[in-house]
Amino acid sequence: MVSLLIKKFVKDYENTANPGVRGAYGTLCSIVGIVLNALLFAGKFFAGAISNSVSITADAFNNLSDAGSSLITLLGFKLAGQKPDPEHPFGHGRMEYLSGLAVAMAILLMGYELLTSSIDKILHPQVVEFSALSAAILVVSILVKFYMGFYNNAVGRKIDSAAMKATGADSFSDCISTAVVLLAAIFGHITGIAIDGWCGLLVSALIVRAGIMAAKDTIDPLLGQKPDETLVEGIYSTVMAYEEVKGVHDLVVHDYGPGRLMVTLHAEVDADGDFLHTHDVIDNIENELGEKIGCEACIHMDPIAYHDEKVENVRALTAQTVAELFDGSASIHDFRMVEGPTHTNLVFDVVVPYAVDKTETEIKNLVAQAMANQDKGQYRTVIKIDREYV
Repeated sequence: MVSLLIKKFVKDYENTANPGVRGAYGTLCSIVGIVLNALLFAGKFFAGAISNSVSITADAFNNLSDAGSSLITLLGFKLAGQKPDPEHPFGHGRMEYLSGLAVAMAILLMGYELLTSSIDKILHPQVVEFSALSAAILVVSILVKFYMGFYNNAVGRKIDSAAMKATGADSFSDCISTAVVLLAAIFGHITGIAIDGWCGLLVSALIVRAGIMAAKDTIDPLLGQKPDETLVEGIYSTVMAYEEVKGVHDLVVHDYGPGRLMVTLHAEVDADGDFLHTHDVIDNIENELGEKIGCEACIHMDPIAYHDEKVENVRALTAQTVAELFDGSASIHDFRMVEGPTHTNLVFDVVVPYAVDKTETEIKNLVAQAMANQDKGQYRTVIKIDREYV
């Protein structure tokens, strides 16, 4: 059904890199979610009322919160689709993450409310009336929620939306929750033992877990998470495909919302090359990155003396020494060598992973001592410490 609606109402639906197309996907799926969750709430609330089941009624209000969550997601996609303005030159894409965070908070609140009502039901148990009608409503609910989880996950992967993926995961969690409620009703009908409150407690735990996972999926990009490895590899391979580029470092990916990336990096080029030609090549690389991954790219050229044999030898020695100091996890770049009458200054940046548990001063002293030992104290280092952002 959703696939047919997408083909009918989303223009140019294959072009998911377009923010407008992404917004149309999100709007359509959110409206479908609102309608289906509202219908499920009505059906379960009726089933809970006729069976006197707190777990069924709680599951109904969980669906009502899901409808509210879909409404928040819809609003988030609408706000995220606004064009950049003077106050927000990078656009409003992160509104999608904020809407996802609001959904997560709503899920957690619903989980807490169910927790308290379930504890009350455990302390004051009541008989749950079982009927074929209530059981049928719950079975239909499970099937509908499974379908919602399937299409939300599929659309989330297609348009790379953390909010849609979180909604899909929540739908699958609801399938489990409703199945537990159904089994509790059947068990109570057969044995006469009231486990309704305990099942409500289990459902609340599943809802809270879904809320925590949804919050994590939206908080991470807001805080600035490590970019996807496939994206990083694609950037490296695109840049290094040009023969004028000898190396790449200081790659940083800035995420301003789905489909709104800014990429900055340093490209090492031959210091003896034609700089007008090299500049033209850098422009072409920036344009190609924009077309391939839909980003704004800014590349800084680093001229490197590749034809000076002495500099190359000392650079290789320095790189090997630094790598050995940190078990192969560190590297160098921007290497320059300034020779004087009494000593030689080696100027370079050291890239150290966050896993290295040393201060910048300790790292600098360690590298300086290691390089001084290489040539009877003649080498003196001028070091800048970099960290990996990818």
